Amino acid sequence: MAPRVLISDKLSDAAVQIFRDRGIDVTFEPGLGKDKEALAARIGEFDGLAIRSATKVTEKLLAAAPNLKVVGRAGIGTDNVDKEAASRRGVIVMNTPYGNMITTAEHAIALMFAVARQIPEANASTHAGKWEKSRFMGVELTGKTLGVVGAGNIGGIVCQKAVGLGMKVVAYDPFLSEDRAAKLGVEKVDLDTLLARADVITLHVPLTEQTRNILSAENIAKTKKGVRIVNCARGGLVDEAALAQALRSGHVAGAAFDVFAEEPATASPLFNLPGVVVTPHLGAATTEAQENVALQVAEQMSDYLLTGAVTNALNMPSVTAEEAKVMGPWIKVAEHLGAFVGQMTDEPIKAIEIVYNGVVSKMNLEALNCSVIAGVMAATNPDVNMVSAPVLARERGVEISTTRQDKTGAFEGYVKLVVRTATRERSVAGTAFSDGKPRFIQIKGINIDAEVGAHMLYTTNKDKPGVIGTLGVTLGENGVNIANFTLGRSDQGRDAIALLYLDEQPPKAVLDKLRATGLFQSVAPLRFNV
Repeated sequence: MAPRVLISDKLSDAAVQIFRDRGIDVTFEPGLGKDKEALAARIGEFDGLAIRSATKVTEKLLAAAPNLKVVGRAGIGTDNVDKEAASRRGVIVMNTPYGNMITTAEHAIALMFAVARQIPEANASTHAGKWEKSRFMGVELTGKTLGVVGAGNIGGIVCQKAVGLGMKVVAYDPFLSEDRAAKLGVEKVDLDTLLARADVITLHVPLTEQTRNILSAENIAKTKKGVRIVNCARGGLVDEAALAQALRSGHVAGAAFDVFAEEPATASPLFNLPGVVVTPHLGAATTEAQENVALQVAEQMSDYLLTGAVTNALNMPSVTAEEAKVMGPWIKVAEHLGAFVGQMTDEPIKAIEIVYNGVVSKMNLEALNCSVIAGVMAATNPDVNMVSAPVLARERGVEISTTRQDKTGAFEGYVKLVVRTATRERSVAGTAFSDGKPRFIQIKGINIDAEVGAHMLYTTNKDKPGVIGTLGVTLGENGVNIANFTLGRSDQGRDAIALLYLDEQPPKAVLDKLRATGLFQSVAPLRFNV
């Protein structure tokens, strides 16, 4: 019997035909995704669900889909899919992360020109029968300095197009290597340097805890007077109220936004301000982009349903069903090790070295490598997956090396990760216990035995009395409960570490209190997908 796929959102006719040509029994009902009850009543018949953004794949919907094997999202964003619930039910979630890169980059360039030449306002004035030629004095982009925050897939395309326009380009991206910067024709700088030098700033980073309000009131104040700011990436990267104030004061000359902190954006501090161009999240809204992502999702879903091949899966490693039974716990170990180092590293990574010791060295290391790399990259690229992570690492010039070792030491097997930057080296090791639960067993060469939790706090200090008490008292007085507490040190009076498993993420104010004690060399909150 042929696999059955439901398309519940608008998708191109060519994509529907791909399913049919591949032998898939496809049902095309593009309005069904907007009717939750009707969709839930029908979904149980299907092996695959192809969607865009209108359909919401909730835990309730998944519960009504006992036969569902794969959800394919035509586009990159999967906020409308409960990936955790899908994983629990064994449903693969795929997206198409590369189909709209050019379109989004072009929209950023278009908005840059629009705000530089006041095109929307001039257009409205002329349509109104006015001829205000002297009112709209723009600026040239040629010769100006463009600051690109985030030089990944989309940001890299913007860099190349801006260089072609004769702009000087400076880029801030913790993972951008010197070689990659040279190929793009840009100068790699830190954020403060970019803010001080850029005539135009364009943002191309995902929204994470590290990037939220990356253009805060404080950072906007660091920009040069007359700067123009473009955001086609994610709402929440810019403090919109602070930007509005800077526009009113004249410090910022103009802004162009396609995304907003709250969407649909029916109100914003930026609306109706002079020199501000706004569009309703049109970054991917071109015929070509919509066609590309639709064709890609049809091919990917067909491949999986017919052959078992997995492409651009967000919640599944590229391993066989037999391997998955054995490798599952080690996949989590690899991911957690990568996530630890990724969250601790804020400069470009030059090399990732992975050592597999004992039983794990006999497994499918390609999938484990992908899990490590995805964990490392996820700190700044939350949309990265086990398929795209190695590609992203290669594009950024990161060297990946793998070593297999026979069993050494007390554990049947372990994974050790070493990450090198231009200035430092970080190492962490972990294992999977017989119950399948991952554990950290070494950090910075210091032996520990730490359970992995969703919310953790990592500190380093010189070994001396009072540190443990300070941690416990400060967290306790501020209502942060410690679920588990692990300590380690190299030698008495030398380097010491603590890894705390917490019930919740500690507020910034609490972290600042710990740092203010002067006892700690570093205080780092960590999150893990457990």
